Amino acid sequence: MDGSFLAAAHQTRAAHAIHGIVSAVDPANHAVKVRLQPDNIETGWLPDAAVTQVGDLRLSCPTAPGAHVLLMPVEGDGENYVIISVMFDVVAGPALSPQTGKVAQPGELLIRAGCGAPSRESARKSEPGGWLHLGRDGVFFGAGSMQCALSGSAIVLKAGSVRMTLDSGGIRVSGAGIEVKGGGISVSGGDVRTDTNSLSDHVHPYANGMTGKALG
Repeated sequence: MDGSFLAAAHQTRAAHAIHGIVSAVDPANHAVKVRLQPDNIETGWLPDAAVTQVGDLRLSCPTAPGAHVLLMPVEGDGENYVIISVMFDVVAGPALSPQTGKVAQPGELLIRAGCGAPSRESARKSEPGGWLHLGRDGVFFGAGSMQCALSGSAIVLKAGSVRMTLDSGGIRVSGAGIEVKGGGISVSGGDVRTDTNSLSDHVHPYANGMTGKALG
């Protein structure tokens, strides 16, 4: 028996990283069951360490059923695995950014909820849900019809057809009016204007001519 055959036989016996499909999830314990591929044998409950941070700052993102994962044996034991990575596949691909309409590019971070189950073709489609896109041009986030874009020079908030912009030129609102309840509006060193009139400079007609400008 030559050495190459012995090496191959030894490799088949040794525990190694393996792919699998998540079949069940226990969010309370951050654990999953996985069907090992290609044999389709289901494991018991395994630790899900794919997207986890423990300590003063804690991050939890349980892997969804149907997700394609990579398992690593613990200390070479072929019966004890831990989930170390979740991977995109031909069904569940990267999400599209509501800001750009494209997937995240190198140097960007996109987090998107409400993308659908990994086992459905709709996993790539844009569905309502919270999202965050950190890119070179700024930070963009939202949920449903709400969207906020934070760049180096302005903040733009959108709610349906309403748009509010805050930049060095002030605050501008389009698509709706402004309503104030339980308080007032104070203007110091400026004016309140419409398309045709100024609050401080406008006059009114009366029987003998025009009034003077507003006082106070």
